[in-house]
Amino acid sequence: MNRFDAVIIGGGLHGCSLGLHLRFKGLRVAVIEKNWSGRHASGVNAGGVRTLLRDPAEIPLALASREIWHDIASLVDDDCRYKTSSQLAVAETEDDMQRLEARAAELDAAGFTHEELIGVNELYDLLPAMTPGCVGGLIVRRDGFASPYHTTRAFRLKAQAIGVTFFEGVRAESFAQRNGRWHLDAGTEKLAAPVIVNCGGAWAGDVARALGDDTPLEPKLPMMMVTARTAPFVEPVVIGVGRPLSFKQMANGTVVIGGGYLADGDRRTETTRLNFAALAKSAATVRELFPHLGDLPIVRCWTGFEGRTTDDLPIIGPGRRPGVFHSCGYSGHGFQLGPVVGRELANLIVEGHTDFDLGAFAVDRF
Repeated sequence: MNRFDAVIIGGGLHGCSLGLHLRFKGLRVAVIEKNWSGRHASGVNAGGVRTLLRDPAEIPLALASREIWHDIASLVDDDCRYKTSSQLAVAETEDDMQRLEARAAELDAAGFTHEELIGVNELYDLLPAMTPGCVGGLIVRRDGFASPYHTTRAFRLKAQAIGVTFFEGVRAESFAQRNGRWHLDAGTEKLAAPVIVNCGGAWAGDVARALGDDTPLEPKLPMMMVTARTAPFVEPVVIGVGRPLSFKQMANGTVVIGGGYLADGDRRTETTRLNFAALAKSAATVRELFPHLGDLPIVRCWTGFEGRTTDDLPIIGPGRRPGVFHSCGYSGHGFQLGPVVGRELANLIVEGHTDFDLGAFAVDRF
């Protein structure tokens, strides 16, 4: 029997971040991953470090996490290819602009000042290559983006270097609670710990049920594309308002395009199927806004499984049974929150409190 102080189910960014922070507090920690770290959500997302247009409940965590991102190398000894960049929601019509103005008023009333309305002149100063006719935007000037693969790898290597034990390529099975400890199998290994944390991504609903919490968690498969290299033309990360759009230009000149269109997949076999008609719509949106990209080739498309809740907010905090905690259901926008949620959930597990109100993310809200 391998005895630990905490066992984490799921070796993505959130599992690795929590393992790292629990180890900082002196706990003996094991992470169980059925594939390998970064196989799904943590390795295939857009890498956005975004506070722009977050649900208000997430904003305090997102702002705190952004400060960690600005000095991420001091945490994991790797810059994770992080770049500070503005994020800009573009209003193509007056209706779009009214939506952004309402958003700005809502945040102002709540005391948040990080999102800023800009007019048409500044919009085109920031995006000179964009087609004429857009009317304004909403900007955050100190957001950014990083490499999902390099980030998850850095967190995993740092956690492993300071003593976190990883079991990869095995599933956590046969959960049972006896004498104040959770007992489970991971392949041929038998583990026991008083604390068990569900960071299972798209499979977190299965883990939650095994631990006594029923959650409305379903898979979500966002699609991404990347182009061939082209000359620099855009510095901000650009987000659509009236239609799905998210894209950025990387340091090597490639353009990474997302925007919320979804693929199909089978969780049982972990196979996916891209929707090329939807990808064509996403590419057409970029071409309409930036006509000079019309002949730029798409060189790769991909997707992966993420976990989504019915209200698109994550589940963070204790479960219904003693020793159970959850960090899952990030609904396609959990990458940015990884560093701070790992730290604060470790505080909650070890010290019994956190400086953040996690009530909106409680599992029993369902």
